[in-house]
Amino acid sequence: MGFGRDLRNSHEGLLKLQDWELKLLETVKRFMTLRVKSDKEYAALLLSMTQQTEKQEAADYVSTVSKSWSQVIRQTEALGRVMRGHADDLNSGPLHRLATLIRDKQQVKKSYQSLHQQLESHNHKVTRTDLDKLKATYRQLSRDANNAKDKYREALMKGREAERARERYDKATMKLHNLHNQYVLAVCGARTQQDEHRRHAAPALLDALQRMQEDMTLALKSILEEYCEISSLLTEEIVKVHQEISAAVEQIDPLAEYQHFIDAYRSPETQEASVEFDASLLDETDNLPANEILWNTLTADNLQAMLSSASEELSLTQQNLRTKEAMADDLDTKIQTSQQNTERKSDCVLLLSQKLSVLELHHAVQSLRGSEARLASQKALLDDKMAAAASPPPPPPPPALPYEDDARSVGSTDKTKERSSRFDTLRHSLAGMIRSPKAMLGSSTSQFFDVIPTSERPLAEQEWYHGAIPRTEAQELLRQQGDFLVRESHGKPGEYVLSVFSDEQRRHFIIQYADSQYRFEGTGFSTIPQLIEHHFSTKQVITKKSAVVLLNPVIKDKKWILNHEDVVLGELLGKGNFGEVFIGTLQRDKTPVAVKTCKEDLPPELKIRFLSEARILKQYDHPNIVKLIGVCTQRQPIYIVMELVPGGDFLSFLRKKKKDELKTKQLVRFSVDAAAGMAYLESKNCIHRDLAARNCLVGEGSVLKISDFGMSRQEDDGIYSSSGLKQIPIKWTAPEALNYGRYSSDSDVWSYGILLWETFSLGVCPYPGMTNQQAREQVEKGYRMSCPQSCPDDVYKVMQRCWQYNPEERPKFSDLQHDLASIKKK
Repeated sequence: MGFGRDLRNSHEGLLKLQDWELKLLETVKRFMTLRVKSDKEYAALLLSMTQQTEKQEAADYVSTVSKSWSQVIRQTEALGRVMRGHADDLNSGPLHRLATLIRDKQQVKKSYQSLHQQLESHNHKVTRTDLDKLKATYRQLSRDANNAKDKYREALMKGREAERARERYDKATMKLHNLHNQYVLAVCGARTQQDEHRRHAAPALLDALQRMQEDMTLALKSILEEYCEISSLLTEEIVKVHQEISAAVEQIDPLAEYQHFIDAYRSPETQEASVEFDASLLDETDNLPANEILWNTLTADNLQAMLSSASEELSLTQQNLRTKEAMADDLDTKIQTSQQNTERKSDCVLLLSQKLSVLELHHAVQSLRGSEARLASQKALLDDKMAAAASPPPPPPPPALPYEDDARSVGSTDKTKERSSRFDTLRHSLAGMIRSPKAMLGSSTSQFFDVIPTSERPLAEQEWYHGAIPRTEAQELLRQQGDFLVRESHGKPGEYVLSVFSDEQRRHFIIQYADSQYRFEGTGFSTIPQLIEHHFSTKQVITKKSAVVLLNPVIKDKKWILNHEDVVLGELLGKGNFGEVFIGTLQRDKTPVAVKTCKEDLPPELKIRFLSEARILKQYDHPNIVKLIGVCTQRQPIYIVMELVPGGDFLSFLRKKKKDELKTKQLVRFSVDAAAGMAYLESKNCIHRDLAARNCLVGEGSVLKISDFGMSRQEDDGIYSSSGLKQIPIKWTAPEALNYGRYSSDSDVWSYGILLWETFSLGVCPYPGMTNQQAREQVEKGYRMSCPQSCPDDVYKVMQRCWQYNPEERPKFSDLQHDLASIKKK
């Protein structure tokens, strides 16, 4: 096989081959150019990262983490230099050679075309052009000879000028015979030329072209081999860098990490001074004993009340302590089980939030134990005094008066009042000490901050902190002059924003953080609550330019707010558009729930869409609508906590059942449930926009519930116009919504008709055998799906009414609910 033997008549094909190869080489060149550029940028980024990494101050102790991190930075810098060197080598080596190869390839094509044209021109001249000229002359001379012959014969017959006619005839015949010989020689030469061209010249050119092609293929192979060698991430240099990084990470020892720190900052073994009664308080009193309860007619009633209060508070504290201990033990057990089942090291990071919850619970337990001990000691002191008081309380001792006249003076009355006032103060103080632990009793650790000044509470405990709510929702909450709230930025998690209504507009101020201080443009504070409290209490403007003043904190809706610690995540149920869905447990009452999580790296607009489902469900309460329990927005990742519907999604439910398991009456009942839920939404002007079997759930008692409100909209006029959705469920969507972006309850009715068809076909995908585009085109032409097998005619007529092309001709959901309920009764 070869070009010369097999491609003699494939000139056009060879040109196309060379054009294709040139395009391929240009593609390879662009690829290599981008690789060089990306490697240079990557190297520059690595080096920039290492240079911009904040150099930590030398610690007063040895840290394995710090040492390992420094080694990681150094090796990353080395990796950057290696990658930059590779990029330079690629540029000067394979890329440069490839550019040369492309130029040579273009020259080969040009030379081949020129040589082929020369060969073909010469061959055509000899075999066609020259012969054609001779043949034309041959025919003309033949005619001339015949004419001369005829004239010679005519002259002989007439007997006139016969000799002259003979000379002309001989001359014409001579020319013809000479040309005949010339033509015979030309044919012989053309035959030889044709054979030489076919056997040798053309094959020789094609074989030479093939050798050049093969040489260039070999050159390209060599270039790609060099590219592969240079760009490989398995070179000895890169492997060594990553080995060094891995070795540095392995040197981190959690058990030894803080030993040097402990040694450097070890607390001196000095005994802390115990709390004692300040004896100087007795300097101006009359015979009051230190560290001893006074029991007399002035204090008896109050002491009895204090004892009862102390007993009650102690009982409540002990009860709450047992609850917290049980919760902590339960969560400890779950974490240990999870750790035993964890296969990957990275999974331990997922347990940190649960461990943080355990830490907070243990802190709560310790606080309660301290309260218990304090209350117990106070109660014991009161018990001892009251137990010793078997007889009626004695009167208080009379004041020691140095002179008799003082007893009758007005001043004695004043001193008695003063002493009584002092007793009252001490009494209230003691009562307050006993009552204060009540503030530390509650269902969550956040209630321990009730005894702390407002500005000292953590940010998450502030009533004006709304967590990671969307900007649009924050703006809806700000309604009058001076309304304000603080939220976490959706676009930049970890950054906080103050939102304020001022001068008929909603303003948003990023809370700046620098040098361990939070501020706007003035004084800095160590916490955000202190910053907000300062501006709120002093009415200092947020910025001089804005002149915004904080007047009214917008209190968050505690009915729906949950802390992340209130929910323990369990088994993974599946994955949605925004994140994963888990089975969870509410800590307060051990209720099983479904928890939708939102990925932290989603764009802000998707996080807003994720939370929009919760915003809509807050307003609804219907047995056929899935219920919202709460949202966790205090930190990332955001959770939406909903009732757990045990039967799962309706589509899977239908597909798992056999044909004879689901009776027609049960299917009609599911249809009535769906219609009832949608009729409720219709009454609230809520447009679902994604009604389908996959977005319905089957609850206890086979009750169907409408779910998945991620695409839903609530509009005053019940009509929503969309410029387009990235993911449109085409086979479920009404024509006017597909064509014009016009959504309404009427378009939901169309989708409900598709849901009915799914129900009675037991989960078959609508428009079987058609693509989305084919289904859309057929619907526009008037096509409607046929009645599913075993579907009652009355139900199919309902489907057909739902699929009226004109939205105004479709029934309302309230009518559908009534009609299907009537069919169910038959």
